Amino acid sequence: MNYRFFANKKDKTPQNKPIPGRESEMIQGRSGGYMFEAGIWQTLRRCLLIGTAQSTYYANKRELTDDFVDTIKEAIASDPRRVAEEIVYASDGRSINNSAPILALVLLSMGNTPEAKQAFREIFPQVVRTGSHFYEWLNYTKSMRGFGKVIKEVGKAWLSREDVKGLAYQLLKYQQRHGFSNRDTLRLFHVKPVTAEHDRLYDWVVNGWSELPSEIPSEATKQIWWYEWLKRNPEQTHRAIAEGHLTHEMAAPVGNMDRQAWQLLFETMPIGAMLRNLGSLTQLEVLRVDSTRNLDRVEAVLNNKNYLRKGRIHPIDVLKALKIYSSGGKVGRSKKTWTPVPRITDVLEKALELSFEVVEPTKKVFLHAVDISGSMSWGVVDSVGLNCCEIATAMALVTAKAEKNYAIRGFSTKFIDLGITRRDSFSSALKKASNQNFGGTDASVAYDWAIKNKFKADIICFWTDNESWAGRKHPAQALKEYRRKVNPDAKAVYITLAPYNITLVDPQDNNSWDLAGFDPGIPRLIQMLANQEL
Repeated sequence: MNYRFFANKKDKTPQNKPIPGRESEMIQGRSGGYMFEAGIWQTLRRCLLIGTAQSTYYANKRELTDDFVDTIKEAIASDPRRVAEEIVYASDGRSINNSAPILALVLLSMGNTPEAKQAFREIFPQVVRTGSHFYEWLNYTKSMRGFGKVIKEVGKAWLSREDVKGLAYQLLKYQQRHGFSNRDTLRLFHVKPVTAEHDRLYDWVVNGWSELPSEIPSEATKQIWWYEWLKRNPEQTHRAIAEGHLTHEMAAPVGNMDRQAWQLLFETMPIGAMLRNLGSLTQLEVLRVDSTRNLDRVEAVLNNKNYLRKGRIHPIDVLKALKIYSSGGKVGRSKKTWTPVPRITDVLEKALELSFEVVEPTKKVFLHAVDISGSMSWGVVDSVGLNCCEIATAMALVTAKAEKNYAIRGFSTKFIDLGITRRDSFSSALKKASNQNFGGTDASVAYDWAIKNKFKADIICFWTDNESWAGRKHPAQALKEYRRKVNPDAKAVYITLAPYNITLVDPQDNNSWDLAGFDPGIPRLIQMLANQEL
């Protein structure tokens, strides 16, 4: 009989209690476990990158969004310029979609200081890039604040841009969204034509063309002319698409969309539209096993890193497309069905890998701990059934594919081998992880396993929602034990996949990091941290 249980109590604290002496730094998560508080800036980045419009296992979307709004308001009061930088960072292809940055942009415009208003003006065109973004911003603005001076200023500038051809493209492609039409916006912002080209464009928006001009008025309104021509000659859809370079959004409402029309659209289809329409193109037999020329174009576009980056294609977009396409239409909102073309599935697998940023192998040893507990089974992309565990697995696998020395295991209250290697396809890896999805959450079991097996990792990566509650000791305590017994130089990275204000990173630990969301740059950043000298 001895008193080790009492003497060692500071080294092991149940996760449903704060670490003694650290109570002021910790908060209780929604699961009941105690974690360190992440702070407003880390929480802001998570909310911007992940979004809060989808409920999680522990909180509904309204509760999450209320917290998001409170965080943004606090951050704006503290440093509006930094908030603006975070919004632009997220909007530039790093957020799952642009909705969270647009909501934050509206809140920035509601800041009380001149600095907040000026920051809003400066970043507006970087965040509101398309007509769809513009209408979404209008909808949030109308609901949350109304149309004051600063709103009228940026709205008028957006609709008066110097690039009339680009503006015409947006106004034709997105003629109405979110309860607004182009005509509404011109009247709302009292937009006056700056040039004759603007005048011609605005006249079409407000009055339409009762009579089609005998000739194309200008290069800026060329697509509009062909759109109006197609309305009057729907049997000439093929010619209008070919000569007018119309997109699907322009041609489909007024033309006859047969297989040849889709073939013509496909030949100039931008990367985002191609990714969204792979199923439809296969169902229409534009994409077939023997249509090698078309398949070559799919590969040339989707497997080009420059196109992926320029098109701001997020890895989640590719993962979603892979899941939908591979299902043959059984998941997602499409009512169409198709037989997947194997080469397209291969292209999507490669595109997913390319959509993340990685560098050359570091030659370090990586231990990837993927959270497979029940809370990670909750959907992030609801219509597709894509959940946090699947996304975590994809991100861990792409990091592993860039390296040679790694192990990928899953934790709930045990730490198990998922049977995933860098040779796995993303599809097969997702199935392996999802089949194990159950139980409570205890991140410390990863360290226990590594200690027991004397697994000397240079860097241990946790892919988790951070709601660890079921263990007899905190992960930060387990990491200290691992460093003491196995590798004193071990680094730890926790990639947080839920928009909560909690972290498993001990703020006093300079060799542990918290990374936010599904940022495409995370694998590269992990590699950089692995190479960083202590």
